[in-house]
Amino acid sequence: MSLPRIRLAYLPTPLEYLPRLSKHLGGPKIWIKRDDLTGPSFGGNKVRKLEFVMADAINKGSTVVITTGGIQSNHARSTAAVARKLGLKSVLVLRGRNPPEASGNLLLDRILGADIRFFPVEREEIPRIMEEVADELRKKGEKPYIIPLGASYPIGAAGYVNSVIEIYSQAKEMGLKFDWIVHAAGSGGTQAGLVFGIKMLKMDAKVLGISMGPNAETLRSAALRIAKGISNLLDVNVQISSQDVRVIDDFAGEEGIISKEVVGAIKTLARTEGIILDPVYTAKAMLGIIELIKNGFFDENENLLFIHSGGLPGLFAHGKELLSFIN
Repeated sequence: MSLPRIRLAYLPTPLEYLPRLSKHLGGPKIWIKRDDLTGPSFGGNKVRKLEFVMADAINKGSTVVITTGGIQSNHARSTAAVARKLGLKSVLVLRGRNPPEASGNLLLDRILGADIRFFPVEREEIPRIMEEVADELRKKGEKPYIIPLGASYPIGAAGYVNSVIEIYSQAKEMGLKFDWIVHAAGSGGTQAGLVFGIKMLKMDAKVLGISMGPNAETLRSAALRIAKGISNLLDVNVQISSQDVRVIDDFAGEEGIISKEVVGAIKTLARTEGIILDPVYTAKAMLGIIELIKNGFFDENENLLFIHSGGLPGLFAHGKELLSFIN
């Protein structure tokens, strides 16, 4: 790809077979793409996106980046970290109230010295608030750059087009053909990049997003819109239909509530392969995989690639809830 890019992630991330999990579940052969290891500052899928986002911000002469998320936003934490690495300031517009104690991602945001602002408002109000923050900063002589929720817009999603190129290369070297690529879906950008990349490279794999909150139609619409934007951005004519964007929202549960089923998914991967998931995103995706295997959704002879998109600092914000189920 010819987009401006700053190398931030530790790439390529490992692609590994999970033999004990595959045997335990009795379904398809399960592989994992370790995007929890992208670095810096605990890594995760957002670092891939920020390689292109931050290049765009710097090319536009920005001095400060503004982004948003929940109190435990992985994206906000990653943005604060790479902003420091590149000598930029960051303002985090977090949706919710300032908690009495900082833990998990919020603790890291504070360590990184981000300008953190709390707004207990609905998600729909956040874009207006970010514009107001940008206006305030302009009056102080700054040049702000607004990054949407999850960096889920065409420039950010290009990071996962690049990821597909990486997966294609690794699979070819290993003599593999993936039938499914499954990931946790939150704002549509990762899925847009994956679907676009697969169509661009004419791979046969199907992408399945397992929602961690938004309903399936909302995510499908967002991914389609972003994918069309990628096509314009890269000037590559790739046709994507709603049938290409597969989303399941049966395993999201209630926002902010950790269920025993989600903790069970964390325990299953931890105790078969020694790999840890977070309770908000990746564990819900793994729960979906487990339940879909039980229901015969996948063929036992298929190869399934699970994208581990990180989010591990969020574990430490839910310690008491997790232990209540583990014990």
